[in-house]
Amino acid sequence: MSEPSSVSSQLAGVVVLAAGAGTRMKSSLPKVLHPMCGRALVHHAIEAARAVNPADLVVVVRHEREQVVSHLADVAADALIADQDDIPGTGRAVQCGLEKVKAANGTVLVTYGDVPLLDGDTLNGLVSAHEEAGNAVTVLTALLDDATGYGRILRDGDAVTGIVEHKDATPEQLAINEVNSGIYAFDLQVLRDALGKVGTDNAQGEMYLTDVLAIAREVGGKVGALPISDALLVEGVNDKVQLATLGREMNRRIVEKHMREGVTVVDPATTWIGSDVTIGRDTVLLPGIQLNGACEIGSGCEIGPDSTLTDVKVGDGATVTRVHGVQAQIGPEATVGPFTYLRPGTVLGRKGKIGGFCETKNAVIGDGAKVPHLSYVGDAEVGEGTNIGAATIVANYDGVNKHRTKIGKHVRVGSDNVLVAPVTLGDGCATGAGTLVREDVPAGALGINEVRQRNIEGWTEARRAGTASAKAAAESRENGEGK
Repeated sequence: MSEPSSVSSQLAGVVVLAAGAGTRMKSSLPKVLHPMCGRALVHHAIEAARAVNPADLVVVVRHEREQVVSHLADVAADALIADQDDIPGTGRAVQCGLEKVKAANGTVLVTYGDVPLLDGDTLNGLVSAHEEAGNAVTVLTALLDDATGYGRILRDGDAVTGIVEHKDATPEQLAINEVNSGIYAFDLQVLRDALGKVGTDNAQGEMYLTDVLAIAREVGGKVGALPISDALLVEGVNDKVQLATLGREMNRRIVEKHMREGVTVVDPATTWIGSDVTIGRDTVLLPGIQLNGACEIGSGCEIGPDSTLTDVKVGDGATVTRVHGVQAQIGPEATVGPFTYLRPGTVLGRKGKIGGFCETKNAVIGDGAKVPHLSYVGDAEVGEGTNIGAATIVANYDGVNKHRTKIGKHVRVGSDNVLVAPVTLGDGCATGAGTLVREDVPAGALGINEVRQRNIEGWTEARRAGTASAKAAAESRENGEGK
């Protein structure tokens, strides 16, 4: 899964076929939009295609067109959209895609939107083999121990003479273990001319892309093949069983890549890392980790166990324990958790702390500031060195609007406080335990609610007569302990 280099500048384009209905997925979500390791299937195909630096990147769509096109606008605004018409078949899909390729000659690749493990290195190798051999067509093939159901590659030495479908193969042909992946490199001019000759006179009434091979040979073009030993690179997703199987394999490869780059993964089997995640050296991932989206994890961190982070940035040396975080930032050497929820907009400064059973949202918590226990901090600014007492709530919502609270530097907020926004606590101030803060507290002041405690003697024995509590109280008084 390494980053490949670009290939020849002759590459005219890549056509990604993503028009199929994917009925075996049994889902209202188009097949090519099903997620795997943080990207939709078609997004994986696009990233592989970009690696060969095509002049035009074309995606052919049809089924649930609007959903697919909307997603492509988000992840691949540079992709050109081609619509397949009512004529069925892969040949027709490619023909529609070629209408968007501006070059008159050169090499064009055909790939699929449901083959997620296909990578740029493999496509670069296909283009190089195709151009070095001077082929009209080069098909990417896989070597399988069990080729049941696949089209077999027929050869005469290095030349490919044809592709025979499993159901049409002779016993001798069934013994062939080299199969067609459906991924091709074509001479663009040959492909355009050949597709003009492909008909629909077959049992399925479709334009078959495989017919191009025979037509290319008839006009003297060379047809070759590039076999690969890793068949999973060209395996497609047709149902949710295959989606899970290939997803686990992709994750295994991603996790292995990070380990080889210096990340310690204690239990790879329970560690899930998205395709766009970056992790620094000497970071330790404990069991039960999910790193999704565009997480950026620094060096020397400890993440987990049992944490799920999505689009979270973690600074060097931070510790994150049993945390659910979304679109948050954790500063260097900071600590978070356990059992902590970081909602979007949370920013924790260097050596800051958000402790157990805390929730934060749209809150900027300064360097060295602490929210240690059982607290909610929403829509707030907390200055450096400030300590928020246990069970404090920043009450940011009045039922209609959200309001912001500003807490200065080196403030000491007492336990069990409620800060009713909008309020400001000045630098160096403090609040007493159990304080309901409705007004600003000036710098250096102590904010308290002046309600004196009153004890009603004999209440338990009068109101709870006959209970264990009443008995304990009476015995304590008799022993001189209940004063």
